[in-house]
Formats: sequence, structure tokens, C-alpha cells
Amino acid sequence: MRVDIDVIVAIAMAVGLVGTVVPFLPGLPVIVVAAFVWVLVKGADPGQWLVFGVVVMVAVAGMVVGALLPARRASGAGASRWALVSGVVGAVTGAIVIPLVGALIGWPVGVFLAEWLRTRRADRAWASTRATITGVLHGTAIQFGAGVAAVSIWGFAAWRW
Repeated sequence: MRVDIDVIVAIAMAVGLVGTVVPFLPGLPVIVVAAFVWVLVKGADPGQWLVFGVVVMVAVAGMVVGALLPARRASGAGASRWALVSGVVGAVTGAIVIPLVGALIGWPVGVFLAEWLRTRRADRAWASTRATITGVLHGTAIQFGAGVAAVSIWGFAAWRW
């Protein structure tokens, strides 16, 4: 039984879309790699390379905006860079200690603790944590939207080729 490359790429891209909302799964890079494989296997004509280029641009834009938004929101609420680093450390620690959901728990705990230690005020620490959570949720939505756009662009092109 022979499976068409479009089906394999579509499955990989679906995994990539899931990865835009699941911590520690590289969603948009998976979509880009899948599009690259599609171009190579399908014949690598100029139109396919153009589609790949557009998919890459959409994915990179989504990754950049999705990564910068939480930091911007947090700093706008007065959070320090140390709080953001502590959030990442908390996410990694949480993922190790509590598989599947630990990163979602450890990350805001890390931000809150860092801000509380810095300011000694729970209200300020909570405001920074809330702003960071909002930024991450918006960043995730942007990355998911970029993933949907990239997959849609590829899907239309795959349907045409």
C-alpha cells in the first residue's frame, strides 16, 4: 500500500498545529519542515518553492510575535526580566515534576514567585503574573493562527499540484 506524500505532510502539519498550543512541542517549525519535505518530494518546481517561502514567512512572523508578546505584556505590567526567566525555569521544572500539565502550572508559579521575591507585594506579583499569562495566551493564539494560515496556504497549493 502506497501512501501519498500529501497525506503524510498533512498529518505532520496537523501535529504542528497541535504543537502551537502544547508546550515544548515545536509547532511552527514542524509545519515548515513538513512543507520543505513536500517541496523536495513533489518535484521542487519554482511555484512550490514560492509556496514554501510564504509558509516560512508566515511561520517566522508567528514565532517572533508569539515569543515577544508575553515579554511585552509582562514588562508593561512592571514585571522584571528575571520574572520571565523564572517562569521558563518554572515551566521546565514543572514539566519534569508533573508530566503533561506541569509546565502550565510551573510557569506562572515561577513568574509569581520571582515577582513576589522582588517586590514583596502579592498584588504586584499577581498583576505581573496575570499580564504574562495574558501575553502568553495571546502569543499562543497568534502562533496557532499563523499555523492555520501556513497550513491553509500549503493545503491550497497541494490541492492545485
